[in-house]
Amino acid sequence: MTEFQSRMETAARIAEAVYGLTVEWQPIPGEVEVVQATLAGREELPIYLTHSGEQIICICYLWHDKEVLAERRVALLEALLDLNIPMPLSSFARVEGWFVVYGALSRQSRAEELAQELATLSENAVDALDAFAEYLK
Repeated sequence: MTEFQSRMETAARIAEAVYGLTVEWQPIPGEVEVVQATLAGREELPIYLTHSGEQIICICYLWHDKEVLAERRVALLEALLDLNIPMPLSSFARVEGWFVVYGALSRQSRAEELAQELATLSENAVDALDAFAEYLK
């Protein structure tokens, strides 16, 4: 088990104790170390965590570009930009055609901070799906 995976395991225990969230995590095989965190009751919105240099990146995929109503696309993009600042600890972006919500932490972040990021990002992903449903097919 890598140091990153060990911290993820500790963060999962903290998320359950502090936030009441059951987090299952599993490493994703590949060239870059990635861990998938799945929160009970939110299985359709897994969070992918990886690290590079001095930061840990947490990403939750929301919807694909193909799912956006063409006539509502500009309004969606404006709404995403408008919500980037008021949404705590998370931001919107696009990755290979997918709209995502993400957060970043220092690589030195404690497991408690990682647990908070998982809880916050997951809640923000659920809120985003609700808030932007009118823009999607």
